[in-house]
Amino acid sequence: QVQLVESGGGSVQSGGSLRLSCAASRLSYSRYCMGWFRQAPGKEREGVAVIDSARSTTYRGSVQGRFTITRDNAENLLYLQMNSLKPEDTAMYYCAAVWNQGACALHSGGWDYWGQGTQVTVSS
Repeated sequence: QVQLVESGGGSVQSGGSLRLSCAASRLSYSRYCMGWFRQAPGKEREGVAVIDSARSTTYRGSVQGRFTITRDNAENLLYLQMNSLKPEDTAMYYCAAVWNQGACALHSGGWDYWGQGTQVTVSS
């Protein structure tokens, strides 16, 4: 079955950087919209950034200019470069995939596949 495996999380100080990776397998990767979501304790899951099959991107307002989502279709990899990290970025970060480009958006409903998540902790 389809697998999405995240890596790259960790603990950093405010202002630091991390790069998350998501390795996808057993799907026609280049045809899927891919996204990064996050969930902090006691809060709902929220969309961070998405990239569709044409490589168009959408970002959550609070990360615009700090985070960059990219994809490598040759290696079935998804990345999230996170710079100028803030304590409020602390959360479990999830990779997700959806076939329907119409569902390629920052709301978490309608996505087909999810990874297990990688923890990002930013200290002040």
